[in-house]
Amino acid sequence: MFYRETGQFFTTYGQDRQLLPLRQDRIGMAILLFVAAVVVPLTASDYWLSAILIPWLILSLVALGQNILMGYAGQLSLGSAGFMAVGAFACYNFILRVPGIPFVVAVALSGLCAAAVGILFGLPSLRIRGLYLAVATLASQFFIVWALDKFGWFKNYDTSGVVTAQQIVIFGHKFVAPGEKYLLILVIVGALALAAKNMARGSTGRAWMAVRDMDVAAEAMGLSLLRTKLQAFAISSFYCGVGGALFAFAYLQTVEPSAFNIELSFRILFMVIIGGIGTILGSFLGAAFILLMPVFLNVAFHTFLGKAIDASIASALEQVIFGVLIITFLIVEPLGLARLWQLTKERLRLWPFRH
Repeated sequence: MFYRETGQFFTTYGQDRQLLPLRQDRIGMAILLFVAAVVVPLTASDYWLSAILIPWLILSLVALGQNILMGYAGQLSLGSAGFMAVGAFACYNFILRVPGIPFVVAVALSGLCAAAVGILFGLPSLRIRGLYLAVATLASQFFIVWALDKFGWFKNYDTSGVVTAQQIVIFGHKFVAPGEKYLLILVIVGALALAAKNMARGSTGRAWMAVRDMDVAAEAMGLSLLRTKLQAFAISSFYCGVGGALFAFAYLQTVEPSAFNIELSFRILFMVIIGGIGTILGSFLGAAFILLMPVFLNVAFHTFLGKAIDASIASALEQVIFGVLIITFLIVEPLGLARLWQLTKERLRLWPFRH
């Protein structure tokens, strides 16, 4: 009844193709941004900001980069954590070796470094595809982590294996409080998510989807497979590199190769699959599911069972239930959480009438 386009007319193509054509969507987005930028920093505790919300935003950004490559361009990759490591160590070295460089500039340059590495490891996509390409990108994961750990220059010849990240400084202001870091990351992630949405809606996104659906036909129509695939690898790696820099400086506060292992790459892959392949919203929903569901299960165990069950058994049960939930969800809705949200919006637009 309230979520209808009745009475909303478009007189130009620009109005029809705007990002949020319905008035209700614009109002909902304004409310969401207000809550995220004003209400959350004022009400959330330091624990929720530093341990839940900050990693959720960062991993959502990385999942968004993975979704660009896998969901829109159709190139399967298992090396996202490796590109995150490139961004983290590049940001550390830019701040270390370029005095006075602003943190945002260092993060942007780190993303460009990750994009260059992504182009290098994306060259096999011109010859192979599918599972073989996944194995090739998996090799990049191991090679990057090995190179960062082997050559001491990347860690400033620190022998401990764990390098403390520098403080986040922008125009002389040090971002120390979790609320300040959260707002900084929110701005960066929001800007990059908007850029990804516009790319997906434009000619760049149409080229990616044409290559994803049938690359032979796309090439016959005049699309350059070399340019399109490497462009997808570069942009995806840029997002992963920026996410890796934020992950190391705003969340871990350390720079270490072991933090960007193969397990993190698989977690990001699961975020994309559960959230919805080929959707911007799905990256955020999938990251929220992977991060928050174990927390909710832990709280539920302690609330309903208390101390009646051993901690090790409770932890094992959490993992089992979490795995069962993932399998059940993929069976019920293989297109992900974003598809469920789309179906919910369609039902709201027809309510109170039946389909």
